[in-house]
Amino acid sequence: MREIIFDTETTGLESKVDRIIEIGGIELFNNFPTGRTLHIYINPGDRKVHPDALAVHGITDEFLKDKKRFADVANEIIEFFDGAKWIAHNATFDMGFINAEFERIGLPPVPTEHVVDTLSMARRKHPMGPNSLDALCRRYGIDNTHRTKHGALLDSELLAEVYIEMTGGRQAALGLVGVESSTTVVEMDDHVAGISRRQRPLAPRFTETEQEAHQQMLAGLGDKAMWNRYETKSPDAKARAS
Repeated sequence: MREIIFDTETTGLESKVDRIIEIGGIELFNNFPTGRTLHIYINPGDRKVHPDALAVHGITDEFLKDKKRFADVANEIIEFFDGAKWIAHNATFDMGFINAEFERIGLPPVPTEHVVDTLSMARRKHPMGPNSLDALCRRYGIDNTHRTKHGALLDSELLAEVYIEMTGGRQAALGLVGVESSTTVVEMDDHVAGISRRQRPLAPRFTETEQEAHQQMLAGLGDKAMWNRYETKSPDAKARAS
């Protein structure tokens, strides 16, 4: 399943009048990052960045004045998200702005069934909270010390790690180890690469003489030796060591 973890930064809080000035996205396929990202700064036209918003993300009107307008980058955004779930933290806010921008240029809104809100997910999973992105990073041991300001791509990267943790993706990945035969498929652009992993028994690396010498050494350590907590002996090995 293909998913896009994304975030937006805006000129203010009102989707009907304020505008998107930055969008960032991270592509996941079956809960694994593919390496594909989207990051675009957008000129909001006549709408100026509100001082309160500036304090949050630090993106100035001066910085944005030579950037493309939303209508000029809409196709790039649509192509990146095409066929994927739209996943955001407090998605109601981000999708309100996305759909308002689409409406301005005559495009249909994103269907609600294509949207996943990780804030709602977090509130169900951790009802006692807190469930801000920073709080979830602390909960899951994700380093966010470099997040001094909000940024669409940086926040998407952090949210992708949080989302993988919340959906058990990392544990699922670890579950591949030790499986008799498994195939992981990663989709990148227009090609699909399949990676097969198969277990096979390895031949012993030590001779019988070396193994016997090792067991004799263990026997000399006594029953209380720390090694005995970790060493698993076969019946033959125990017999040789006794």
